[in-house]
This record gives sequence, structure tokens and C-alpha cells, in this order.
Amino acid sequence: MAGRKPQRRREFGTVRKLASGRWQARYLGPDGQRYTAPETFETKSDAQDWLNITRADIERNHWRDPEAGAVSFERYALRWMEERGLAPTTLDRYDGLLRLHILPAFGGKDLDEIAPPSVRTWRAERLKATGPTTVAKSYRLLKAILQTAVDDDLLRSNPCRIKGAGKEEADERPTATVEQVFDLADAMGPRWRLMVLLGAFASLRPEELAELRRHSVDLDECSLRVTLASPELTNGRRVTGDPKTRAGKRTVYLPDFLLPELRRHLQWFAEKEGDGLLFVGEKGAPFRRSTFGRKWRKARAKVGMPDNFRSYDLRHTGNTLAADTGAKLKDLMVRAGQSSERAQLIYQHSTAKHQRRLAKGIDAEVRQQMSESAADRRRPGEG
Repeated sequence: MAGRKPQRRREFGTVRKLASGRWQARYLGPDGQRYTAPETFETKSDAQDWLNITRADIERNHWRDPEAGAVSFERYALRWMEERGLAPTTLDRYDGLLRLHILPAFGGKDLDEIAPPSVRTWRAERLKATGPTTVAKSYRLLKAILQTAVDDDLLRSNPCRIKGAGKEEADERPTATVEQVFDLADAMGPRWRLMVLLGAFASLRPEELAELRRHSVDLDECSLRVTLASPELTNGRRVTGDPKTRAGKRTVYLPDFLLPELRRHLQWFAEKEGDGLLFVGEKGAPFRRSTFGRKWRKARAKVGMPDNFRSYDLRHTGNTLAADTGAKLKDLMVRAGQSSERAQLIYQHSTAKHQRRLAKGIDAEVRQQMSESAADRRRPGEG
């Protein structure tokens, strides 16, 4: 229309020279707010180039609010754990890693203040202070939290970029001989004897042993039915729920030599109700890691086992013994309650017949080793 003034196009960005002689760039973000470049430039051309790159990022939807990362890492990490719906044991483990190893270094920082050099420095310091396995777990947790921040558009990229830093290379766990297992069982005393034997010869996890009930035992089949587990958190509270893996719910067939041990324990120590616990303390309290641990350390020292042999290593002993019988991998995995997406097809066809055969193989192996040990003790000592 004649006489109408044309509308002035809104300018995207401007550059100006500061009193210092350097150049500043400012631009209009897609949210309508005006932003200033996080740095100044030596020349006007450099400032204009930065504006051009920023404009291209906006047009390709690659732009990120430069203030988005100004979020407390500690608050974000705690909310991250709350929103994950983690199992109580996982939440307990993550809380320990966060509190002891991550927050002391990064708790006072904003997300965008955590840079690759600071992550490298933190990891190097942690490796000097604690074991590599703990550092690997801590690094994986830190990387997972910061990757979510990237997904939330709070960070442009993840500052955890150390190749292989999250990989664990734990030392091979020690195993006990059959004779050492029985020595440990004797040293633990009658009340806890069966727990030691089941840990080794049934490959049960401590949290599975803690939740075994009288009705879990089938004396006719000489087997145990594992349906629940009660892991103990660091605060001493037990959380009863499904076993550690999908394959954790299983029937474990026992070697026949354990049948008298089962009968005696049911008669003397197990709670009398049908759903009564199989293992309780002297005063009738449920199994406690702290109480058992004190007894374990004394028994371990009494029989001359190394200090790094944990009660959990009985399971490793049992898995090794079962493998020595020549059993197939799928049968071993069913017995141990091991599960993974990839392994599911391997072990799902293991039958009760295979599991009974495996139990008989363990029975024969234990009897042979104990017989050989007894024969060695009967031989006169060398002069």
C-alpha cells in the first residue's frame, strides 16, 4: 500500500567493541531472550563468525540454552536416583558410591562446571585412594548421571570420556577345598554349619540363605526351592523380594550327603512353623550379617583360611566344584541362578533330570575328596 513504511526485520545478533579492545557478541535466542557469548573475541571477524555458527545451530535445532547447565550436580544426582525406580539394594549401593566417592569432588559444582580434565583428575585421585573396582563402579555411575543430563539438554556432551574407565577387572576370587569347607562348617558351630555347607555345595547367595523357610525344604527330593531373597542394606535393614536375577527362582537339588545335615538342622535350629525361617540366631532373631561376620572371621582364622576369603566365596567354591563334575554350562547356570538376556537361551532347557545328575556328581566328587583326605591323614608322617 502506498505510503506504508516497510517493517524492519528483527536483527539476530550484534557485535560491539569493548573498552578492553576485545569484541563482544550478542544474539536473540529462539526463546526470545537475548544472550551474550560466553567469551569475548580478539577481532570483529571472530565475533561475527561465532554469531554465524550460533545462528546455524539454532536453524538446525542444535542450540542449547547456555544457562541450562547451571544446575547443582548434587541435587540433580539425588533426583536422578529417585526417578530411576531402583531396587533397594541397587539404590543402597549407588548411594554409597555417590556419598563416598563422587559428591566430595563434584557435589559443590554445577553440571556445566564438570569438564573432562576434572573427571580425569578425580579418577586418578580415586585410584590412589581406593581399589580399581570401586573406582570403575563410581565412574560408571557418574557417567550415567551426566549422560542423562545430556539427554535432558542440560549439557552439550558427556565429560566422562576415558576409554575403559568403567570396566572392572576384579581379582579372581579364592576358592576352598572340600576339606576346608567342612573345617569351616565345624568351626562355625552346629547352628551355622548347614549355612556354610549350602553356601558351598548348593551355590546359594547369602541373601537367598537368609530367606529360606521350612517349607523351602523337600526332604524326599533332597532339594531346596528358592523363591525369595532378603539382602541386608548397609543400615542393617533387610529388604525381602525377588532373587537377584530372573533365574534366581529355582529348585536346587542337593548332594545326598547333605540330607542328614538338613534333617538335623530342621529338628534342632529351624523355626517350627511351616513358614518358619531355616536360619535364626541363638536368641531367635533372623540371620544378621554383622553377627555372622564376627563368627565367620573367627572360624576363618581358626582353620587357617586367608583373610580375603569371604563367606560369599563359598558360592564361588560351589560353582567351581559343580563345573569340575563336567556339567554343561546351561545346567551350571540354572543351579547358580545366573541370568542375562544373552544367556537365557543357553540355560532355559535345563531339566530337573539334569539338575539331579549334577547334584549326584557333586555328591560323588565330595565323597571322593573326603575319602582321599582321610586316607592321607592315616598315612604315617614322613620323617
